[in-house]
Amino acid sequence: MIHISRKEHFNAAHKLYNPNWSEQKNKKVFGPCANENWHGHNFDLITTVKGEIDSDTGFVVDLKKLSTLIRTEIIDKVDHKNLNIDVDFMIGKMASTEILAMEFWKILAPKIEQISKFGKLHCIKLYETPRNYVEYFGESIGHCNQYK
Repeated sequence: MIHISRKEHFNAAHKLYNPNWSEQKNKKVFGPCANENWHGHNFDLITTVKGEIDSDTGFVVDLKKLSTLIRTEIIDKVDHKNLNIDVDFMIGKMASTEILAMEFWKILAPKIEQISKFGKLHCIKLYETPRNYVEYFGESIGHCNQYK
C-alpha cells in the first residue's frame, strides 16, 4: 500500500454562524469568525490517495488527472467565493473547515475511483491557516446535517 498526495490552493470567505442562536451567542462561540461581513482564508487542500501501484503505469493515480479532478470539482467552485452563499454544496451548512473537508470528501471519493484502477481516497487535509487544519478520513459523523 502506498499513499500519494496532491496539494492545491484556494482563497475563500465564510462566516461561522448558527441561525438557531442569538447574535450574542454566535459572537460568544465564534468570536470574530461570526463577523456579519465575513472573513477570508488562504486555504491549502491536500488530497491523499492510497492503493497499490498499477504495473502498467507505475502509478497509484495519475497526478495530472487527480489535479484536474480537484480543480474542476472543488477549486473552480470555491476559489474566490463566499462559502456560505456562493457554493452550492455548502448552502444551509455550517461553513466550518471540518464540514468543508467532509463535503470535499463526498465529491472526490467516488470520482477518484473512476480515474484510478487501484487507488481510493485516503485523506482530505484542509489548512485554513498555516497553523490550523483538519484531516478527514471518511468516517461518518452525524452532526453535519443542514440546519433544521
